[in-house]
Amino acid sequence: MTNGNIRGSVGGKRFFLVGIGGSGMMPLATILRGRGAIVEGSDRGLDQGRVPAKFDSLRARGIGLFPQDGSGIVSADQIVVASAAVEATVADIVAAERVGCTRLSRADLLSTLFNQSRLPIGVAGTSGKSTVTGMIGWILQASGGDPTVMNGAVMKNLAHPDAPFASALVGAGEAFVSEVDESDGSIANYRPRIAVLNNVSLDHKGLDELRRLFADFIAKAETAIVNLDNDDAAALARTLPAERIASFGLDRDADFAARQIVEAPFSVTFDLIAAGNTAIPVTLQVPGRHNVANALAAIAAAVAAGVPLTRAAQAIGGFTGLRRRFDLVGEAGGVAVIDDFGHNPDKIAATLDTLHAFPGRLLVLFQPHGYGPLKVMRHELAAMFADRLAPTDVLVLPDPVYQGGTVAREVGSADIVADVVAAGREAIHIADRAAAADRLVAVARPGDRIVVMGARDDTLSLLAADMLAALAAKG
Repeated sequence: MTNGNIRGSVGGKRFFLVGIGGSGMMPLATILRGRGAIVEGSDRGLDQGRVPAKFDSLRARGIGLFPQDGSGIVSADQIVVASAAVEATVADIVAAERVGCTRLSRADLLSTLFNQSRLPIGVAGTSGKSTVTGMIGWILQASGGDPTVMNGAVMKNLAHPDAPFASALVGAGEAFVSEVDESDGSIANYRPRIAVLNNVSLDHKGLDELRRLFADFIAKAETAIVNLDNDDAAALARTLPAERIASFGLDRDADFAARQIVEAPFSVTFDLIAAGNTAIPVTLQVPGRHNVANALAAIAAAVAAGVPLTRAAQAIGGFTGLRRRFDLVGEAGGVAVIDDFGHNPDKIAATLDTLHAFPGRLLVLFQPHGYGPLKVMRHELAAMFADRLAPTDVLVLPDPVYQGGTVAREVGSADIVADVVAAGREAIHIADRAAAADRLVAVARPGDRIVVMGARDDTLSLLAADMLAALAAKG
């Protein structure tokens, strides 16, 4: 097996994606297929029968699927692509070594496609990447730009019965809009013309390393869109010439600013102040002050890409959000169920703050997205819950998601619960996720909001739907 690179068109090349159902792999498969590549893949979730509709949608695009047992890798002509999380002992990787396939990491392939585009727009930051990516993509699409968009979440505007898992868009225009991941350091591979930096906060890596990665990323861009409300991001912006920065913020004197913010349970309005223009009223179909900041970032990036300011402001009003980002599943018995991707302190805090702007107790089921991140975020996560939960709120943590492989379990959900309880808030550890969900359904009463939170596990959406059905049956 050899490590390789992809130059020029991918049309006609044969790719095999290991872990093809993952949130980062599935849109990449869609883009490759849309550009004429032969695409095949495997996934543990497919073998385990998890979320079959997702794999049906891949098959419908003409993508071949195989068990993750090495049987799909049969030719040295195949380019085998896997994320950094896929271990060398996985049967497909062993087979690729035996057959002599070229091997690429997901980040290698995506960054190559990104860098080869005429207008690469990269969205970075610890939180908000998927939403801002979706917003930029929607503005460009609504403005006739026909972009390619690589997202880690399903974009509701683009989803329809024939494409229910629309986390990518394949366009013929100049722009390639993509999330850029800092968790594995692969952000260093990207060369954006327009770079967005939402924020810098703790998640997968320590802050010193994050600052260095994000600083290098925005330094490559012709225009860097930077959030002045985040102190670390603002500090990084000051290291670049002012003419290469377009700043945004809610509470600062920024190039793109929001005033007169009015929140509603599932929307928000504000006045956009930019480029010395008079205030432009904007209504978002997604809630929360954090989404106002996301909208400012997206509008600024679209303007840098050549979209007129008033057109960008108008277009973003049509953005209907992402699946699993403050996603209202439904309401039964006076209890709303919300499915949310919150998994690090900043993301969870933004969701809790948005919900606490309106009356009602919160019943939170948070499934940590791995033992490694839990160890890194332990103290900040517990402190955030202690600060953001109201005295009447209830937090339940099942054990972290685990989908195979070797992992050190030094810090678990019980440790987070103990820390939160010690800080004076109500938290419960129930190892089994189904039992944790049953507990919240049992105690729910009219006016409550149940929030299902976590990442790296598509079945959380199925759990949220099951909880809604259980509430309805409860009467």
